[in-house]
Amino acid sequence: MKIAKGSSSWIANSFVVASAFLFLFIIFNGIEISIIFLFISVIFFLLTVFFIIFFRDPERKVGKGIVICADGKIREITKLKDDDVGECIQISTFMNVYNVHVNRMSIDGEIKKIDHVSGLHLPAFKKESEKNERVIILVDTEIGPVKIIQIAGTLARRIVPYIKEGDKLKKGDRIGIIRLGSRVDVFLPIKKIKKINVEVGDLVRAGVDTLAEIND
Repeated sequence: MKIAKGSSSWIANSFVVASAFLFLFIIFNGIEISIIFLFISVIFFLLTVFFIIFFRDPERKVGKGIVICADGKIREITKLKDDDVGECIQISTFMNVYNVHVNRMSIDGEIKKIDHVSGLHLPAFKKESEKNERVIILVDTEIGPVKIIQIAGTLARRIVPYIKEGDKLKKGDRIGIIRLGSRVDVFLPIKKIKKINVEVGDLVRAGVDTLAEIND
């Protein structure tokens, strides 16, 4: 199983702690405190397994059209005006702990700007999450500017980009991971979109499922 870039230290640290307490249990076996060492060891071994599953990064066959950027559930589809994209459609995907948390490019393009904005860590599904920490990615594409916003949540305390300004990426390429959460918004220029292929409540997979179709 492939592990997401930027996540191996979490697995390694948890495994080292589990092994250390297991060693202490073996050394002090028979002494009353040894059972505490065993308990802690089991907890950290389970945590290691959880991290291995959580930080998985499977290979995927890229879908047609503009593809989904993040695994999870579609929570919002809104028409609005954005300073960078203009008249656009915003599609928000919320990730739960059991989703793959590596995000992918929705469309071929060149990374024009990446901004990291410090902020709060409120639940990503709340309106107030607009104040949360985020990474804003502006992409120059064949349909014009497209914006991707990775948003941290209550547990998601670190957004790890895999890209930099000037990178030219293909649809489905990995762009980063949000550790332990949370939400990704994609802004598409409305005049260039023929059809939105998802609805609120849909469960989707990054890089695989079609988000929208482009005007011919």
